[in-house]
Amino acid sequence: MSTPSPTMPIPNPTAVVIEDDVAVRDILIEVFESAGFIAIGATNGIDGVAAVQAHAPRITTVDINMPGIDGFETVKRIRAISETYIVLVTARADESDAVLGLSVGADDYVTKPFRLREFRARVEAMLRRPRRVEAASPESSAIPAAAPVEPASGNVLTHRDLRLDRLARTVHRDGVEVSLTRTEFDLIQTLLESNRRARAKEDLALVVRGDEPGGTYVSELDKRAIEAHVANLRRKLGDSIGSPRYIETVRGVGYRLTATPTR
Repeated sequence: MSTPSPTMPIPNPTAVVIEDDVAVRDILIEVFESAGFIAIGATNGIDGVAAVQAHAPRITTVDINMPGIDGFETVKRIRAISETYIVLVTARADESDAVLGLSVGADDYVTKPFRLREFRARVEAMLRRPRRVEAASPESSAIPAAAPVEPASGNVLTHRDLRLDRLARTVHRDGVEVSLTRTEFDLIQTLLESNRRARAKEDLALVVRGDEPGGTYVSELDKRAIEAHVANLRRKLGDSIGSPRYIETVRGVGYRLTATPTR
């Protein structure tokens, strides 16, 4: 009688902390390790990007003020090579800095000094958001691929020439896939699901955080961040604020889908 093979252990997720302040870096590493992560520290952007490339972390924190390349450039370089969740950690009170960081690819931000409980809550909410389907591994490439299966209609949302697949987490415009961040995907999915119903910026901020409606406070900076994400989304979709094809602004409220032309 053969002995059952032992179950392979599930590896701990990895976090990379890019922070030049030793005290802050140690605190963040401790927070991640207490949550079951393997935490890797880096003191500057160049080493941080290399750490992301080497360790493929699930989440990465990036300080804005660092020697060498700053946090904005670090985020750009990370986003070019990785789908890791990126949290900006900044001591700057100017909301334009956080909005800029979000516009270049960060998923969220935390201002210094931060409360550990709030930091953990924001990270946990972020990690609850579904990730995009990963590409097939090299080992599986030798197996012939099955013919693609068209998802059930309930998993596909359309508007004009946009087609969103909930299961694959992909968006196509006129048959061409549009590369979106997780936040951008969540926003366009929410607007498609809402049809012509206007969605407030506060509501959308909670959606991208993964929070329940009315669950947490939404600041002016949170709303500015939504504006930055929607601006990026429009740019990637080739949309126009003056003559919108997909997303229109509802003044004093937020956003909604454009009307579909009638024939």
